[in-house]
Amino acid sequence: MKLEFVKEPHLIFANGEHICPRRGISAYGVFDQTQETRRTEIYVGGVGSSECMEMLGTWLDRCKAGIEAPVNAKQENLKLTFCGFNKNAGFGADIRFSGDLARPIKNSDIAKVVAIPSRTARIKAAIELYYENIKFLAQNRHVDVIICVMPEVLYKVISTEEEGGDDTLDEEEDDAQGEELNFRRALKARSMPLGKPLQLIRQVNLDETKSAGQQDDATKAWNFCTALYYKSGPTIPWKLEQESSRATSCAVGIAFYRSRDRQSLCTSLAQIFDELGNGLILRGTPVQIDKDDRVPRLTAQQAYDLIAAALNEYRVALRNFPARLVIHKSSNFTPEEIDGIEGAVQDLHIDAVDFVTILDSRLRLFRDGNYPPFRGTLARVEDNRLLLYSRGSVWYYQTYPGLYVPQPIELRVVKSEESPTLIAKEILGLTKMNWNNTQFDGKYPVTLGCARKVGEILKYLEDSETPQIRYGYYM
Repeated sequence: MKLEFVKEPHLIFANGEHICPRRGISAYGVFDQTQETRRTEIYVGGVGSSECMEMLGTWLDRCKAGIEAPVNAKQENLKLTFCGFNKNAGFGADIRFSGDLARPIKNSDIAKVVAIPSRTARIKAAIELYYENIKFLAQNRHVDVIICVMPEVLYKVISTEEEGGDDTLDEEEDDAQGEELNFRRALKARSMPLGKPLQLIRQVNLDETKSAGQQDDATKAWNFCTALYYKSGPTIPWKLEQESSRATSCAVGIAFYRSRDRQSLCTSLAQIFDELGNGLILRGTPVQIDKDDRVPRLTAQQAYDLIAAALNEYRVALRNFPARLVIHKSSNFTPEEIDGIEGAVQDLHIDAVDFVTILDSRLRLFRDGNYPPFRGTLARVEDNRLLLYSRGSVWYYQTYPGLYVPQPIELRVVKSEESPTLIAKEILGLTKMNWNNTQFDGKYPVTLGCARKVGEILKYLEDSETPQIRYGYYM
């Protein structure tokens, strides 16, 4: 076994570069400050009870001014003061929120929903209650993002918190025998045709007096405001450093998801990211499941159609094809899938394509002392099989910021024109392109993480409905 260490990829901001999104935004400003088309005012709508709207206004005012890091923070690079969301700070833009942009929901209407005996009926009623107010703001007010605040009394009867939810709000599904109905996913899908991204948050997350079990306010503001900024439009908080001598490339994540009734076949989807982090969402066609191993697979034609459609969307957005394509998949590639993808690449005159399977690994590495291996540790098990610690001890943080023993990811380089080490470096960089979390030690590359999140929402769209192509509608 050969061990290597992949250095932490740098991120590019408006006036400099850094490995840390928070430090980079604070010191150098968000990347797209260099673009003339960016807006310097972001209009935020709000939906929730009257008390929730007051708390949202207070929270946004705090975010505008900046929030100090905890006084007892031991790792100052991990617990960084929030720089503030205004024209004179890192985001270079002002948040606009007022009573005219808020749609208070009456407490009596919330009480009616809470009193509904059936959980399924409660969720459906809650979706309708929020949707009618989201629709009003989208159609009658100038807003870029709509924040939906969930009162605790309603949250408790329709959802159960899942650790790590991207919007600080997520819900458990109905039991495995019934049809899935998830408030967050269904509301985002229902509102998608309105053309305004949603940000969901619980009332308790806005309450300064209830900090137990929550992130500190500065960290919360970093994650909340970065996601809000990204969702507000075609904005880019940071981009990955690229070698100018290398040809343009893009990465595609392919994932599968089941229908809500869990009875129909899986559907494939793809997410493309270019060097700037621009994403394109695509929905594929139903796929077959092998009766023996239950692994969904694409036919050669399905693989061809999916990649051809993705590359054509890329061309429309960027007015050119990439020179190189990297395919990330969370299951092994079949010969049919490879044939279909290579056929699309050849027909569209793409110079190179790499196939990489990314899996969780049961193997572990150990180092002396009490801390796990460093993030960036790369072990070559075989020529084209590697273990990468995308989570682990972080030198910049001077600690391991996780709660459990980290699990490396396994990279299987099926076919490639590039070296396995370069591919591992690219994947480590793509773990930093998640704008829901400014702590830069994400486990999975955004290609796969995004594709999975997209699938959660797409299953709530009808076949006749056209999904939005920008990731901000799904995160």
